[in-house]
Amino acid sequence: MADQDKDQKTEPATAKRRAEAFKRGQFARSPDVQVAFTLTAALVVMLFSAPDIARSLRDFALYSFQNLGRTTLSNELMLSRLVEAGQRCLGLMTPLLVACFVAAVLGGGAQSRFQLTTEVLEPKLDRLNFVNGFKNIFNTSTLMTLPFDLLKLGGIGLALWLAVKRVMQDPLFHVPMKAEHLARFLNHSTLLFLAWICGAMAIIAIASYSYQHHKTEKDLRMTKQEVRDEHKQQEGDPMVKGHRRRLARRLMQKQMLQAVPTADVVVTNPTHFAVALKYERGKDEAPVIVAKGEGAFARRIKALGAEYGVPMIENKPVARMLFKVGEVGEPVPLALYQAVAEILAFVYRTHRYYFHALRARRAALQSQPAA
Repeated sequence: MADQDKDQKTEPATAKRRAEAFKRGQFARSPDVQVAFTLTAALVVMLFSAPDIARSLRDFALYSFQNLGRTTLSNELMLSRLVEAGQRCLGLMTPLLVACFVAAVLGGGAQSRFQLTTEVLEPKLDRLNFVNGFKNIFNTSTLMTLPFDLLKLGGIGLALWLAVKRVMQDPLFHVPMKAEHLARFLNHSTLLFLAWICGAMAIIAIASYSYQHHKTEKDLRMTKQEVRDEHKQQEGDPMVKGHRRRLARRLMQKQMLQAVPTADVVVTNPTHFAVALKYERGKDEAPVIVAKGEGAFARRIKALGAEYGVPMIENKPVARMLFKVGEVGEPVPLALYQAVAEILAFVYRTHRYYFHALRARRAALQSQPAA
């Protein structure tokens, strides 16, 4: 059954799935990348500081051996010399240690995109279960890393063999050489070995990270049903969203119908569109659209307007434009100011009796307590 579900996971992981997996610490990472970063940092530091380190060690050795016969050996003297040697070595190795530490942090951060995975740090008691730990050691995924372990062993061994082969060509192994050549040989050999190991580890790190990336992408794959379910969770159930839209539309229509009795005029198409306008001097800067509708709802607006005696003006282009570009509760568009002003002027001249009743109706509505 598990294999069947695995075969059905054909869809790439969504952004949400990836984010949740990242919080759990499930992302492509390989410790070989940090090893490669650390060795590279060590090589760079050694290239620049190896001569200074060798010179400092040489001076310290000369000082120690030259003064060896002039002092009386004692426990205190040997202890002080050991402390001095340790301090000298620590001072010389500090840049190398700091560079390796920074490189290891950068190698890990580059894989995690320098983001913290908080859930990984949470304490979990099941990690203390020795049975589960034993199973994790000998599970299938652990056995899959065996080829890469053999690759690392073979790659490092090959690098060392090639480096030894190059080193053995030095004249030091064939003819007598001066002591100064020995120091140069040790410096050159150390850097050569380190360079070959860095190259081998870089190749291994790329291969290991590529495999981990492929494995992570495969593990995060989703079935088509999981993608649909996640889309529903994020966007909401279409049926619920449709129901909410219907409720919002009904509430909006109810509010518009309540505002129709307070309108100055209803502009009609005459059958397809109806737009109710309101304008109160000293309160509105421009005529405001209080209701609009088409089809059946336009007929409801006209019927309610007729019930309360709201003047109705038939103007097809104005009604159509007000319905298309106007918004309920907003002033009429600037381009329609002139046309709307002419309609209102006509209504004010021909329906004076209505506006006396309208002022009283508005005052009565404003005096009612808010619901």
